[in-house]
Amino acid sequence: MQRIASALLGIALITASALPGTVHSARRRVRQKAVAKVNPAAAEEASAKPIEPGATGSRVMRAQILLDRARFSPGEIDAKYGDDLGIAVKGYQEAHHLKPTGAIDSKMWALLNKDTKPLMTSYTISQADLSGPFETIPPEVQQQAQMKAMPYESPEEELAEKFHVSPRLLAELNPGKTLKTAGEQLTVPDVSRVQGRRAARVMVSASSRTVRAYDVRKALLAQYPATIGGEHDPLPLGHWVITVVERNPVFFFDPVHLWNADPNEAKAELPPGPNNPVGTVWMGLSKKHYGIHGTPDPGHVRHGESNGCIRLTNWDAEDLSHMVRRGTPAILVD
Repeated sequence: MQRIASALLGIALITASALPGTVHSARRRVRQKAVAKVNPAAAEEASAKPIEPGATGSRVMRAQILLDRARFSPGEIDAKYGDDLGIAVKGYQEAHHLKPTGAIDSKMWALLNKDTKPLMTSYTISQADLSGPFETIPPEVQQQAQMKAMPYESPEEELAEKFHVSPRLLAELNPGKTLKTAGEQLTVPDVSRVQGRRAARVMVSASSRTVRAYDVRKALLAQYPATIGGEHDPLPLGHWVITVVERNPVFFFDPVHLWNADPNEAKAELPPGPNNPVGTVWMGLSKKHYGIHGTPDPGHVRHGESNGCIRLTNWDAEDLSHMVRRGTPAILVD
């Protein structure tokens, strides 16, 4: 392992409602209903109302996009107020000297709404998006080792990661579209972030399941949800440093280091790619065999266990990798 052009969604809604009366087909009615369900322009009008855990819909998606751009990552954007969003909300509140209630109230909305960029943007599927290669990842390690790369399995998976969104929500934002046609225009969250500042240290918390980056003045630069260790491979608490930042890493499978692996299974080198077990970037620690890395399964970050390492979504791992360097302290706490 160590070597290892913006268009608001509201515009789409207005366009649909202005069509002539002869277009009342079932498909267009379904499209109009689905777009209205997640219309962030309408959500903005009601942003003064608090959002609490368990909520769903447009206003939740709005909060997720704004928090993502502010580097208080909610993980995969899915228009649902789950645990990952709750951690992002409380982190944002603490960093902005608000009471960390977990409810997105008028005071928090006032701060989030200082970001006035459109929430959604139009994206045209290119031939490059469809060129792949796309391959089904086999379940067995030795089969994976025979692959030349571990790429995305479909254009849908690739595009969902590109815009930090769940495949389900991406489909809901674009009803009737297959996502497999060059030239097709999609409505997607605008999750572009300003360039991150250099991190003076990284803090990993097992109890909150987060990775935080701080500057030299101890100001919080970013917070990401993470899958951290487990019963068999607990987080190695202590003060370590980042020793390497490697993009598109190879994963070195060795059953000796994996509690749930067959000890008789052969060692293997798994090729790079977004579906590699450590995703698209590896930030190795001075604690041998441990690191902060991406994942092939962004929908399950912070849910479940890892083999002692710290797992982020690929996009969050890539974001953090540009803020750290060799020698950056990494403090792992309970």
